[in-house]
Amino acid sequence: MVILVSNDDGFFARGLQPLVHRLSALGEVWVVAPETEQSAKSHGFTMHEPLRVKRHRERWFSVSGTPADCVYVALHHLLPERPALVVSGINRGSNLGNDVLYSGTVAAAMEGCLAGLPSIAVSLFINFEALPETHNWDTAAKLSLDLARDLLANGTEPRTLLNLNVPDLPLDELMGVVPCQLGERLYDVLVDVRKDPRGRSYLWIGGKHHAFADIERSDGPLTERGYATVTPLQADLTNYRALAGLSAWNSFEP
Repeated sequence: MVILVSNDDGFFARGLQPLVHRLSALGEVWVVAPETEQSAKSHGFTMHEPLRVKRHRERWFSVSGTPADCVYVALHHLLPERPALVVSGINRGSNLGNDVLYSGTVAAAMEGCLAGLPSIAVSLFINFEALPETHNWDTAAKLSLDLARDLLANGTEPRTLLNLNVPDLPLDELMGVVPCQLGERLYDVLVDVRKDPRGRSYLWIGGKHHAFADIERSDGPLTERGYATVTPLQADLTNYRALAGLSAWNSFEP
């Protein structure tokens, strides 16, 4: 069995090796990851400049592009056969609530999902003041393996990926694992105008997270309380209730 692993933190990210180590219990793992960090690149493709692929060792490759580029190149160029599973992560930082719309981690899994493959995005909910080597990577890696086994055995809905977020705790300190809906993550607004050494203005955007909306049984509050959360995300973004409400605009006749 071939398994594809990618991420958005980059080829040398700390969370990659623990994930590969655990998933190797299922089959032959191939790594195709961005050569540099690509956080918050969402589902962007590199369409107007060349992509360069570097082979680091057997079955380990970096790509000079986005997470979605990596999965696309892996599936249609690098891998010797169609993989049984795509797993993206382990991301250093959670992907909760509206984060999933910006996340390169989720986008890599979504690219697998769009190709009709079982896919998982894995993120570790951390304190960024802690050093990467102190995080409980293996907790997320072990849960990834368990979830992968379940997904391969039982499947899920078409064009649907599983978004796993894991508290930065030892495995035996987790409160449990909860299937739940997306919540809403609230950030401070920041557009910071600065000057470079030559006196020219530039902007730095993106404020700090300050709260999760109080939505019952949603991913953010549950993860804060020590639960790992699993949320199914679908490629179809249609709001069907809103679609029904647009019936007065319907002038189509077959």
